[in-house]
Amino acid sequence: MNPSKPTDERITEALGADDHAFLASLDTDRGMFRQIGDSWHGPLGGWARFAFAIAIAIGLALAYCFYRAVTAQGDAMVGWGLVTLGLLIMQGFLKEWMFARMNMLTVLREVKRLQVQVAMLEEARD
Repeated sequence: MNPSKPTDERITEALGADDHAFLASLDTDRGMFRQIGDSWHGPLGGWARFAFAIAIAIGLALAYCFYRAVTAQGDAMVGWGLVTLGLLIMQGFLKEWMFARMNMLTVLREVKRLQVQVAMLEEARD
């Protein structure tokens, strides 16, 4: 790319068929479950699927440990309560990563949309 060219011309040159296909694959109204599914694709898709599976396992373990903490007698209640608290914190960090990834994909989607709009404006100007 030539740095002396205007920014909109450089963006137009950088856009390819992949960018247009990416935008075409995205709906305008995407719910949470659709966004979760979208996060399972791409370079970190395997990690996103793994994190989702771990989140389910932690959720089940959390429910079990909470039940054991509530029904325990004596010192066992403290132990189960601490394990429950640890699992709850783990679940929180895992969900934070998952939602950060979903938000990153939403921002990427908007950036691609702006790139295409700038390219279309450039074509209309010519």
